[in-house]
Amino acid sequence: MNHSRSVSDKAKLITALWLLLSAGFLATTLVSYFVSRDSIRESIVASELPLTSDNVYSEIQKDLVRPILISSMMSRDTFLRDWVVGGERDVGQMTRYLKEVMVHYGAMTSFFVSDKTRSYYQAGGALKTVSTEDARDAWYFRVRSMSEPYEINVDPDLANRNKLTIFINYQVFDYDQRLIGATGVGLAVDSVARMISDYQQRYDRNIYLVDATGHIVLSGKADASKKGTTRANIREIAGMRDHADAILKAANGTFEYQDDGHQYFLNARYIPELKWHLLVVKQEDKALNGIQKTLYLNLLLCGAITFTVLLVVHLTINRYQRRLEQMATTDNLTGLANRHALELLLEQGTREASRQKTPMSAILIDIDRFKELNDSRGHLAGDRVLQALAATLKENIRNADIACRWGGEEFLIILTNTDLPASASVANTLRARIEQQKHAIDGSSISVTISAGVVAYRAGESQESFISRADALLYQAKHEGRNRVCSDTIEQDVIAT
Repeated sequence: MNHSRSVSDKAKLITALWLLLSAGFLATTLVSYFVSRDSIRESIVASELPLTSDNVYSEIQKDLVRPILISSMMSRDTFLRDWVVGGERDVGQMTRYLKEVMVHYGAMTSFFVSDKTRSYYQAGGALKTVSTEDARDAWYFRVRSMSEPYEINVDPDLANRNKLTIFINYQVFDYDQRLIGATGVGLAVDSVARMISDYQQRYDRNIYLVDATGHIVLSGKADASKKGTTRANIREIAGMRDHADAILKAANGTFEYQDDGHQYFLNARYIPELKWHLLVVKQEDKALNGIQKTLYLNLLLCGAITFTVLLVVHLTINRYQRRLEQMATTDNLTGLANRHALELLLEQGTREASRQKTPMSAILIDIDRFKELNDSRGHLAGDRVLQALAATLKENIRNADIACRWGGEEFLIILTNTDLPASASVANTLRARIEQQKHAIDGSSISVTISAGVVAYRAGESQESFISRADALLYQAKHEGRNRVCSDTIEQDVIAT
């Protein structure tokens, strides 16, 4: 139903855009330059600037949202918190940890500032002691007192020759929710600035990233309207200053203003992850110059342009839709389906099993003593084991079967057209292969075992009952000593005949 609605909305959007462009281009061949000018103004406001804004927003998400997740993980890392609570005794442990984060995730820098000692640690060691007297340390005292868990700011990086860096600063609390410092990662501004410059050159428009006060945090090049001069705040741009308050309050909006005798269109979009505003600005004069030269192009050329625009919009919408669907249905760590996706697929599977009168089974798997592994080897080691187990599941089930990460160290497999004995055999095969696998962790080799519960679907049974029976058998396997498979002893009324 949701998919059908999405297709319908997309069709309406494409149809509406097609009608708009067709009407505009047709008007340019029949009426005066003034009608053509109005059509181009509408195209800039309704389509060009929002489309550029969408593309830039997508690129910024790829570059900056992942580091936010990394910083969030660091703020909850038990090693980091235990090290601080334990007295910050071995600085080498912290620097190795920060270096591993920096190398593994490709960050420009990673850091931790202790609230107790005010020591600033990064991958190269203890860099300095932060102080209220040093203006460069003002960010830390701002972070420690803010109500939100993190902030993003642009500052020179002291550890990298004052190179301009985007920092994600995350508060760190101990187990009693007392602030013990701030941690996070830093990214070079260059990559985002290059992306902005590329869009400016490609689409011939200016792009700014602006904070809540109107300060221009990032831009691809100097403001052309002032012949190479740069302005630090949008309130310093004539014409734009009149709309500054409205721009900074709007989640999305389009504005017009004049600066130095030129007319400009501005599309504003708020980026909640960064708490910045994305501004895309186009000068009207440049757009109209091109239209004046192509005012009398024939309908065939207008049709070709319309088709190209619609194709770009269609491909762009499909790309974002696929990406959102993947994010909503896939577990990031293991690459398996997530619980939400499994519930939708399971509903479809139970209907088909009942309608076609074919057997269907479920295997609920749990890694034995996984918490002990995490506590003794760390969460990164646990993550590797989860990824290896997920790979084993993929290799040992059919394409028609479904495997998902059910939660934590639990995995659920739905076997279609498979009766209980065959499903129990699959579960035992998985158990044996997982037990035989060796995982290289910190120079040593470890192995894990699993426990599993196997049940067959009963006609008319609810999803909750189906999974609950598997969970009960999993608990039985745990109770009987782990590293075993427990299944229904009698396959009762699996599918009505």
